[in-house]
Amino acid sequence: MRPPADPRRPAPLLLVLLTNFVLSFGKETLQTTAVTPQFQKNVDYVDFIYLNILEKKVLNNSEVSVQYLCSKPCIVSLEAVASSEFRTGVPVYRRRWKDEKNLYVSRTRQVHLKFPSIMVYRDDYIIRNSIIVHSVILYAWISHRSASSYGDEQNEDYQAAVAKNYTFLEAVPPFERPYKDHKVCLQWGADYLWMLQANRIPQCPHETDGVHVLEFIYASSGEKTGIVKKFEQFENRELETVRQHQVDYPMFTISIWLYLLHHCKKDLCGILYFIDSKEMYGTPAVFLNEEGYVHIQMHLMRGDDLAVKTSFSLPLKQWFRLDLSFKGGQIEVSSVGKNLKRHHHQSFTFREDFYYDDTAGYFVLGGSGYVNGIEAFFGPVKYYRLNVLETEQISNPLHDKDTVEQIELYYERCMDIQEIVYDYRYIVRQGEKTHRSCYYENYYLELIHKYGEKSKCDAFMWGKELREKYHTLFKLLQEMDFSSPDDGSDTVVEVGRRIFEKVVKGLSSANGLSNLGSSVPLLVDSSCCGYHKASYFLAVIFETGLGVPVDRIKGLLYSLVGAQGNERLSVMNLGYKHYQGINNYPLDLELSYAYYSNIAIKTSLDQHNIKGEQAFVETIRLMDDELLKAQTKENGDVFMWLKHEATRGNAAAQQRLAQMLFWGQQGVAKNPEAAIEWYAKGAIETEDPVLIYDYAIVLFKGQGVKKNIKLALELMKKAAAKGLPQAVNGLGWYYHNFKRDYKKAAKHWLIAEELGNPDASYNLGVLYLDGIYPGVPGRNQTVAARYFYKAAQGGHIEGTLRCSLYYITGNMEDFPRDPEKAVIWAKHIAEKNGYLGHVIRKALNAYLELSWHEALLHYILAAETGIEVSQSNLAHICEERPDLARKYLATDCVWRYYNFSVSQVNAPSFAYLKMGDFYYYGYQNQSRDLELSMRMYTQAALEGDSQGFFNLALVMEEGNSIPSYILDHLEIDQALHSSNTSLLQELYYRCWNNSNQETISPCSLALLYFYMRVLWNNVLHSTLIYFMGTFLLSILVAFAVQSFQSLSGNDSEDATRAVQQDEPTLSNDLSQQESNPQSPLVTS
Repeated sequence: MRPPADPRRPAPLLLVLLTNFVLSFGKETLQTTAVTPQFQKNVDYVDFIYLNILEKKVLNNSEVSVQYLCSKPCIVSLEAVASSEFRTGVPVYRRRWKDEKNLYVSRTRQVHLKFPSIMVYRDDYIIRNSIIVHSVILYAWISHRSASSYGDEQNEDYQAAVAKNYTFLEAVPPFERPYKDHKVCLQWGADYLWMLQANRIPQCPHETDGVHVLEFIYASSGEKTGIVKKFEQFENRELETVRQHQVDYPMFTISIWLYLLHHCKKDLCGILYFIDSKEMYGTPAVFLNEEGYVHIQMHLMRGDDLAVKTSFSLPLKQWFRLDLSFKGGQIEVSSVGKNLKRHHHQSFTFREDFYYDDTAGYFVLGGSGYVNGIEAFFGPVKYYRLNVLETEQISNPLHDKDTVEQIELYYERCMDIQEIVYDYRYIVRQGEKTHRSCYYENYYLELIHKYGEKSKCDAFMWGKELREKYHTLFKLLQEMDFSSPDDGSDTVVEVGRRIFEKVVKGLSSANGLSNLGSSVPLLVDSSCCGYHKASYFLAVIFETGLGVPVDRIKGLLYSLVGAQGNERLSVMNLGYKHYQGINNYPLDLELSYAYYSNIAIKTSLDQHNIKGEQAFVETIRLMDDELLKAQTKENGDVFMWLKHEATRGNAAAQQRLAQMLFWGQQGVAKNPEAAIEWYAKGAIETEDPVLIYDYAIVLFKGQGVKKNIKLALELMKKAAAKGLPQAVNGLGWYYHNFKRDYKKAAKHWLIAEELGNPDASYNLGVLYLDGIYPGVPGRNQTVAARYFYKAAQGGHIEGTLRCSLYYITGNMEDFPRDPEKAVIWAKHIAEKNGYLGHVIRKALNAYLELSWHEALLHYILAAETGIEVSQSNLAHICEERPDLARKYLATDCVWRYYNFSVSQVNAPSFAYLKMGDFYYYGYQNQSRDLELSMRMYTQAALEGDSQGFFNLALVMEEGNSIPSYILDHLEIDQALHSSNTSLLQELYYRCWNNSNQETISPCSLALLYFYMRVLWNNVLHSTLIYFMGTFLLSILVAFAVQSFQSLSGNDSEDATRAVQQDEPTLSNDLSQQESNPQSPLVTS
């Protein structure tokens, strides 16, 4: 049962208030007269009272007609009670009168109701805060009282009333009310200010309590990452008031679509739960247990936490909807199928109401740092913040039916493939056991088995139809060797790996991409076997149209399948697409963070694992010839020279050589064992502190060498004594992990932190977070977060990851919620993953070896994960080999990947220049866009590229104007550079200033030419030209006269003819220069 009404709860309370009035006071009884009273003179008179209002609205001076009859001396009472969003049951009007003489006579009295001004008038200069009235009830009753009882309390009169009645008055919205005539004169200034805002009607924000938590399919891999959602207060005052009053009596509904792959493997797995501001589980916390039952934990009003478990389990590998509604202390749980028919339903009632404030923390969908998520696909998730709805009332359809059906078909097909692989392996193993028993008896057969061909299973027990359906799989199974003993790996996954490696080997060969069409079925089989590198290959193939027609649905399917299977590149692909909102993926920062944070956590763990196909992620652009020349291999000149110098005892060469081998840098294959040898050699021979420190670390952790804590400590102290900050931090790490001496650990970390070591900053944060900092009682998350931020600023991976979590949750005061910043920081860490670096390295090596098909394939794989350097490199390859791009890619490679590149935070300037040129000239089927081209040139200029300024100047030279917002971005003062000449001068000057000033550059020549043109134009338009012209003409005339006098008559005609020929030539030259003063620009 619901508890008694609380005056703080507006909307529900109002209903209770009205119900109470109707049931207790307004309901017809034996003493209540009918609406149309009937009088009969031959019977006893009965008291009655009736209200008649022509316009039932809350208006000032509303007239009400009160018709009544008293059988005894009586008191007639009239009272209006109002309810607003803040208060309920407030009397706003009262009127009483006595009637002792007119007995047994029906009388009518006209009453003018007068209400408070804030109820009936609009806001004005005097009435500043009119109220929103929800309802007004007008009560009327008759009491048989003596004159002395006239002053008694109203409640007593009403209880003793012999006749009563009531009516509702309709409230008028504030902006439909009239202005009040206050009969006062305002000063002119006050009146004018009021008139400026008198008719402004504020717009109430359109809000609803129904919120879409998730609208796109989310692949949950069962890791400790998930979607974080935070809800703010309602902007609508009425909704927010209701929400606040429901904190101690919550009423809300959650609807979740799920495609569950497995039940929880250990303890509990998160479906959806609330974490409060103290990082504790709140209401609700919904989990899945190992048997598939739903575990629901709630936080009660008194502070306790109680949990219940459903009696039904959730189904596997089928779409269903889980609906949960919460009301007070009750829970309703339902499971609904795709056809919206209810499969299961269960109710729970707790001993007290729940406490629930959905703005005092954040929701998590899936996993988090506190619990693993479920292995499933999440469909649409709908959250009704203020209402309890039945299953039929919930509006949460399962969108994108094509993808939903593809997921179901994929796992149905994969179940068949996995069953075939298991059965085939079992048959082969059983046959081998039978043969082996014969080998012990026959030495000849034993030799055949040992040195001959491996046994195959040619006689299948499967039907013809199944063999034809999966003929490629059966063919591959026959070629595989199942005689090797089990190594603990999953047989099905191992088969998938072998299929995948065979496909990749074929695709990496010369003209390998021509086999893509025939490779797709094999990749599908590999994906079904659980080897999800094949899933990512398929996703990229179908999304980009690599050797096959573009198929967005299949591309999305395999992206989701690969991400659910924890394939790192698939997860990053989805994170990138949701971050940018491209390729029909919706822009969803919370969903993008869920994917990126998963890989960011793995990046931190992968760096401590020296095994696996990992390589250091290097930023090497194919346009940078110097970096390309520096790439080497174990037999390359660079490596051999470093090895020679390292052998001679060069500490720098030993350090570089060890790093290249340990991390797989600069084209060298990863070889931790060889790297450790160089670390040891350098630490012993050269006394280099960095080499000593590195060798101590591998000894502490036992990476590629047997652990030796004693020697490691000696080396670490030796390096610290030489003043190496990371070695001082290493000593603190030793005292923390091995001695549990937090005082000494903090001492060393403080010293290292002062020396600028980010690891020390992070470690100090950990001490504060765990509450073990010496001399400081309890945990201090605020101080810890500041240390984590400082570590992140120094490039610390775990520190950056912590800060990204603070930004997505918004639970820390110093880290206001900023999902975009959280995504950027998590993306930055995820892009350092070693497995991604391995793919990039394979692409670069293939390019250097001129293996174009392999280079194109691997650069596409890396580019689709959102790695900018791979995107620009891929676009460069497509420019370099357009025939290859046109033949194998259905999308425009150059346009697509340069476009992707400029959308990144760290895009290079040449990519902006490329896109600027494409927009300026119009690229193939893309239309010309002058403004976008100028924006691209501007971005290149802001990156410090002189070509950006040069291109902007040329755009102006052609008669185009630069928009003012672009000039603002360039921080060019438009007041100082109002003319085109001044603006051109500024652009050419910045072009020259950002170029190499020690050599003659195009910018310096352009600036010089600009100044020459300005000077020439100034000369042509000044009075100096007229003075010089007159002076030269005078000289010519004087010379002509003198010549005429000195020469004979015959010579004078020739001289005159010569002058007439020279003058037009000089005149024509001048006229050409005046008419086309900018012609040298065209010539140049």
